[in-house]
Amino acid sequence: MKKALVIGGGFGGMAAALRLRAKHYEVTLVEKNAALGGRGQVYVRNGYTHDAGPTVITAPFLFEELFALFGEQFSDHVRLVPLKPWYRFHFHDRSTFDYGGSVEDTLAEIEKISPEDKAGYLKLVAHSKAIYDVAFTKLSAVPFHQVWRMFAVIPQLIWLRSYETVWQMVCHHLKHPKLRQAFSIQPLLVGGNPFSTTSIYGLIHYLERAFGVFFAMGGTGAIVKALEALMRRQHIHIKTQTTVTKVIVQQHTATAVHLDDGSVMDVDLIVSNADPTHLYQCMVDAQDLAIETKLKLRVANYSMGLFVVYFGTTRNYPEVAHHTIWLGKSYQTLLKQIFDDQQLSDDFSLYVHRPTATDPSFAPAGCDSFYVLCPVPNLQGDCDWQVEGPTLKQKIIEALDQTMLPELKNHLVEDFFVSPVDFQSQYLSTHGAGFSISPLFRQSAWFRFHNQSESIKNLYLVGAGTHPGAGLPGVLCSAKVLDAMLPDGNRA
Repeated sequence: MKKALVIGGGFGGMAAALRLRAKHYEVTLVEKNAALGGRGQVYVRNGYTHDAGPTVITAPFLFEELFALFGEQFSDHVRLVPLKPWYRFHFHDRSTFDYGGSVEDTLAEIEKISPEDKAGYLKLVAHSKAIYDVAFTKLSAVPFHQVWRMFAVIPQLIWLRSYETVWQMVCHHLKHPKLRQAFSIQPLLVGGNPFSTTSIYGLIHYLERAFGVFFAMGGTGAIVKALEALMRRQHIHIKTQTTVTKVIVQQHTATAVHLDDGSVMDVDLIVSNADPTHLYQCMVDAQDLAIETKLKLRVANYSMGLFVVYFGTTRNYPEVAHHTIWLGKSYQTLLKQIFDDQQLSDDFSLYVHRPTATDPSFAPAGCDSFYVLCPVPNLQGDCDWQVEGPTLKQKIIEALDQTMLPELKNHLVEDFFVSPVDFQSQYLSTHGAGFSISPLFRQSAWFRFHNQSESIKNLYLVGAGTHPGAGLPGVLCSAKVLDAMLPDGNRA
């Protein structure tokens, strides 16, 4: 069998390794950290468990496909629980809006805020489905390394008004400012600004509606464990705490890699789950890069950074939903400061995850576990996180104490945070960006980093920075793109 090396054990890398193995490659997966999962690490402190990264599971069929490759069922290894609501929006005036469940459930919630927007919501869902039918169903697993594929879909993208932003798309259908905020936040889940992200990402509305929103019992870490166990059953070699420092290219072909222990691995095929900008700037010689790749690096626009506070509480908050979007005073102004001005604002909005709402095992009895994500500028901004980190953590705790988590300060335990500095060091993320490059139109499909290197044979890419994009569905689909491109691994 041909030898394939996968660099990075995030979800894209694990999915790629399994798909390569199903194609009869001898597969080795190399991961920098002590555990697989990429951003999906797990923190455990004195009985409190925290998923470090992804918490929302949509499109579970993408996981089911990986187990089905080997005649197994995902449900035999991981139990998914549907959430209701999917998200609770907590507005600055302390009003709330529950999103999720059936269409009728959502319409009933809209009725409380703006009855005249009910018809507009139905039109928004219909438009989202039209985008989904093209951008996800037809294109998410299709290679875009050839420019003619882009030209072939341009008429459909124009018909779907993909030149508009997500914000513009939502405003076409909804009038009330609270609903406009609630239904335009989805790009933030994949690192994009709703005011600049292409409306292609409006497909997320229908993706959630079509398949629901789930939580894996045991957390996302339980999925990582199940995938790792599947890889081991299929004899995929896994090397953790090992970093690939250089891809060796001979006559425009990737032939081997240098590891941080000084050794060299000769391989027939390399699949990188590393951030493409890190791969091309730090692991490959500039002389081996195509002009197209160099241009993409030069003009790359990166996603925002993430500041995440983790903590436990010595009491329960049963009235708090599994997922809450806690919105601050401003919306467009805050996003401009984060994405355009690269400034840390005095205002903030938060994504609050309370897994104990569904799985009590995340905390000791009578207690809760929390993860609070705050979008912030990436490291291109001038922010000293050693100074600003502790200050921002206290501001977030104070804000939650005064609103949705009363007396939080009196019940707070095991609190810590990670900042864009940690994303840069732990995940080798360029500028500490949370989701690689931004989901702008000029960085989508053919314009994104290709799943097949533009100039180096036998070098392929999966993960958030490649087509189709960030988020669990995106990175899992990037491995499907790889699957569509590669022949069987048997040398015969």
